[in-house]
Amino acid sequence: MDGKHMQIGEVAARTELSLRTIRHYEETGLVVPSARSQGGFRLYTETDVARLMVIRRMKPLGFTLDQMRDLLDATDRLDDGGGLGPDEREALLQRVREYEHSAAEQVEKLRVQLARAEDFATTLRARLPEHEPGHP
Repeated sequence: MDGKHMQIGEVAARTELSLRTIRHYEETGLVVPSARSQGGFRLYTETDVARLMVIRRMKPLGFTLDQMRDLLDATDRLDDGGGLGPDEREALLQRVREYEHSAAEQVEKLRVQLARAEDFATTLRARLPEHEPGHP
C-alpha cells in the first residue's frame, strides 16, 4: 500500500463521486477508509481510489451492490493470492470472467441505445431549418 493518504474531498474530486455516495459505499461495506486522521477524518489511499473507480464503473452497467461486493471480494482474494489453492483460484477467476461477460453484454446494449438515440437526434435535426439561429 502506498503511503499517501487523501481526505474524502480529494477522493470525491478524483473519482467524480459525491461525498454522500462515498459515505454510502462505506456504510454498505464496499470501501473502507484505510485510516482516520487524529481528528477523525476518513483517509484513503490509491488502492481505495482504485476500488471506488471499479464501483463507479459497475454502477451504470446495472450491477447491484451485492454484485459489486462479490466482484471486489473475488479480486481482493486474487490480488492477495496467499493460500489460494488451484481450484479456489480458478473459481475466483471464473467469477471475474462472469462479471466481464455481463459487463460486455451491458456495453453492447448501451451501444444499441446510443445508436438509437443518435438516429433520433438526426431525425429531429432533419426536421429543423438548416440555419436556425443559435445552432450550427
